Amino acid sequence: MITFHRSLILGCSAIALAGCGADEIVSPGTGGDVIINNPTPSPTPTPTPTPTSTLVTPAAGCPTIADPAGLTDAGTISGPTGEYRVCRLPAAFSTSSTLPRIAGLLYQIDGQVDVGTDGGPAPDASDGASDSNVVLTIEPGVILFASGSSFLNVNRGNDIAANGTAARPIIFTSRDNVLGLNNANSSGQWGGVILNGRAPVTDCSATGATPGTVNCERLVEGATTPPRYGGATPGDSSGSMTFVQIRYSGFILSNGDELQSLTTGGVGSGTTFNNVMSYNSSDDGMEFFGGVINGRRIVVVGAEDDSLDTDTGVKANFQEVIVVQRASAGDTIIEADSANTLEENTPRQNTRISNATFIGNSATGDQLIRIRGKADFTIVNSILFDQKTAAPTPCLRIDGSDTLNRAASTALDEAGPVVFNSFVLDCGTDFRDSSGGVAAAQIQARYDTGSNNNSGFTNSLTGLGGAPFINGANENGVTVFDPTALSSFFTSLGYIGAVQNAAGNWAETWTCNSPTVTLGTANTGACSSLPTT
Repeated sequence: MITFHRSLILGCSAIALAGCGADEIVSPGTGGDVIINNPTPSPTPTPTPTPTSTLVTPAAGCPTIADPAGLTDAGTISGPTGEYRVCRLPAAFSTSSTLPRIAGLLYQIDGQVDVGTDGGPAPDASDGASDSNVVLTIEPGVILFASGSSFLNVNRGNDIAANGTAARPIIFTSRDNVLGLNNANSSGQWGGVILNGRAPVTDCSATGATPGTVNCERLVEGATTPPRYGGATPGDSSGSMTFVQIRYSGFILSNGDELQSLTTGGVGSGTTFNNVMSYNSSDDGMEFFGGVINGRRIVVVGAEDDSLDTDTGVKANFQEVIVVQRASAGDTIIEADSANTLEENTPRQNTRISNATFIGNSATGDQLIRIRGKADFTIVNSILFDQKTAAPTPCLRIDGSDTLNRAASTALDEAGPVVFNSFVLDCGTDFRDSSGGVAAAQIQARYDTGSNNNSGFTNSLTGLGGAPFINGANENGVTVFDPTALSSFFTSLGYIGAVQNAAGNWAETWTCNSPTVTLGTANTGACSSLPTT
């Protein structure tokens, strides 16, 4: 028996609480001693190892890069995943530079950060400007963040090489994401990424300029000091973006214009877009102004305006596309071109999509797909499913009889009527009356001319959480259209939709998850958090 005086202890100390049971504490009353009876000795337990913390610790400092302006050590920033060294990018890169991945380090985009200077619309000095030929290389696993009106801009005659890997994607995100302040509906917390090129565009800024020529340029929408884009080089390259996430973008800038996750202007076919994800943009998920675009394995989740917006004479091919709207926000999944006085400009938009899974869920949109402005458009081997059972959104709208039915014409750069093959619709309302005197029945008639279409389709999609996007038996039973007939860019996958089965889920590993949709069980985790490995 061990005796302690009341002046020394009134019960179990904080250290000893774990070893005290209810019968081992004797109330001290108003005086006297505290009596504690020793329990029967038991074998000494094996100590439990102290868990190793997974919180990030800050890097010691910022690396040296080739650009003479260098990186600025902006101290540290802390959030639920740990503390990070902040290395602020220079306002402009004048020399090709590499941003290395360093544990515990984030790169900050502060204001408009330019890659090189604008080399003008021609690839030589005939336009009075010389290329700076700056390449910004971003290593796999690098995380960059920004806030407010900050954005990254790649000028004509310069390149970005943002090539992550499936295991280590590159992440562009917001300061609030680092601080752990975001929820499922957070958006619009910084600008985004802009790529400019010299491929042909329409809707020229200069009065009298001929569309599609070196004299036809445009200004980037939403920028306070707008970069220029456009030219006459269809094969121009602005670099490459692969295995990239762009989160929480879309800050409102001057004149009410907004940037989106990814904006391209006059980007040529020499540019690579593979495995690129846009998450919770407050404007469009991705918008492509003119140029020649080839994109594969594109993911857009939670955009508050259009998920994919194609404009001003773009020639675009996309294969393997997942789009999921957020219930609380969103306009269309696809918006193709604008109705204006420049609809006869050439090159005329011609966008072709194969193997897409489009999931509509917005309570605010008027239609899920809108094609207008005499744009040429083709959708094959794809699925459009409106998740809403109450107040369903019409799936397909085509404005103007010329957009719907115009005959092909080489002189007008007109590919002909809109095309749908092996494109199934599971919507409460499939077609809607449109402007320009086009009735829902006319749109359905055009849709019905395609092969293996089904507007009465019942989906059997499955998922991992949130929206379903993986094919089931019904999807895999649809006869497939051969997309190689459209362009050599496409490959014949042998199924419709973006993902044939769980084993073939190409969105696994490199994407992030949200309440809107779980894209993988072994990916970078929640979009509201940062990966720590």
